[in-house]
Amino acid sequence: MLPILYHAHHHIYKEDIPFWIELASRQGSPILEMGCGTGRVLVQLAQAGYEMFGLDKDPGMLAVLQENLAPGLREHTLIFSGDFTSFHLDLNFPLIIMPCNTYSTLSARERQETLESARQHLCPGGVFAASLPNPDLLNELPSRSDPEIEDTFPHPLDDEPVQVSSAWEHTPGGFTVHWYYDHLSPDGGVERFTTQVHHNLVSLQAYKAEIKGAGLRVVNIYGDFKKNPYSSDSPFLVLVIGRQGR
Repeated sequence: MLPILYHAHHHIYKEDIPFWIELASRQGSPILEMGCGTGRVLVQLAQAGYEMFGLDKDPGMLAVLQENLAPGLREHTLIFSGDFTSFHLDLNFPLIIMPCNTYSTLSARERQETLESARQHLCPGGVFAASLPNPDLLNELPSRSDPEIEDTFPHPLDDEPVQVSSAWEHTPGGFTVHWYYDHLSPDGGVERFTTQVHHNLVSLQAYKAEIKGAGLRVVNIYGDFKKNPYSSDSPFLVLVIGRQGR
């Protein structure tokens, strides 16, 4: 049930879509999305005419994506299950992307392996781009928060309201967000689904060192999806990474 609720909650978020489309227009296709989930970004790029490859290790997320992928887009997309720290494709890409704050959920070892996987699958001149929450900004937040209602949307199966709340807490070296999806029934009953996302709070300097150590280089750093410069109070950290020497 959580993948269905996740899709209903997040698919309407489009703030970053113009950034990914503009990047795709410069780099071309095919495009690989690591951690494609239910396809919020992948579908938009496929609709824009790009040949898309989607990789995710969550079968529930991929099932929702396959179910919601319009027949006209299936010829432009290939979805497969796998871990982006250890996949191998007989194909190179001018653009590999990891949207949706996925990169900051990876451990140091997973980031190293993901960067290596990206390097092996990049074309000459290709780039790997990842967006994540600004670690400096998260570090400045209070140690924890009480749950707050963020949104309400109709349940995809019965149209009854689903109330979304979130809370956070700092943990050693990280920041954990707790999500609560409350499915509200007309008789007053509540069915709650919960999930959590842990972000590792890594400094930009440490990210740069990891990227260099993987044989890659930072091409651009942005603080948001309008390409404003990154600063300690930027909402995001967007990394655009290429091969060294190019």
